[in-house]
Amino acid sequence: MSTAKRRPGRRPGSADTRGEILAAARKVFAEKGFDKATVRGIAREAKVDPALVHHYFETKEGIFAAAMRLPVAPDTIIPMLLDAPREEIGERLVRFILTATAEPEMREPMIALIRSAITNEQAATMLREFITNAMLFQAADRLGVPHLRIEAGFSQMYGVLMARYVLKLEPMASADPEELVKLIGPTLQRYFAE
Repeated sequence: MSTAKRRPGRRPGSADTRGEILAAARKVFAEKGFDKATVRGIAREAKVDPALVHHYFETKEGIFAAAMRLPVAPDTIIPMLLDAPREEIGERLVRFILTATAEPEMREPMIALIRSAITNEQAATMLREFITNAMLFQAADRLGVPHLRIEAGFSQMYGVLMARYVLKLEPMASADPEELVKLIGPTLQRYFAE
């Protein structure tokens, strides 16, 4: 008779624990929204130890980004954008978003989430909570600017994504990304000024 100990956080028989955690996370986020969902609740739904959720995804924001198939997590994008000279933030943000959405496999999950938020109040609540609390307000606080200014900047880029990828307005839809960086970057920069 074997007395081998089972490692904590694991359950026997599952080869795709990460996938099961993601499925549980999608369910928990859909039911509770971003703010009320917890890593512990996701772990309970997946029937794993919370440490295993942290092992795969580190933070609640990380698991949300993975579960919703977002191209990047906030703990990656915020430092990348804000740890540069302040006068470059507007252009860096436009360039980053246009680069992240250039490839269909990166763009499609984001556009699907935006479309869902337009037609489904639960999806809108979840996206709103994530964007404001996990991204926008953290960036505003680090920059020392009012939350309204960060939301105004976000609305500019949201409009660009809608025009470029959902409505496919021309010439916006086929414009060279660098042309858009030069056009929109200074407008965004104004929101981030001290």
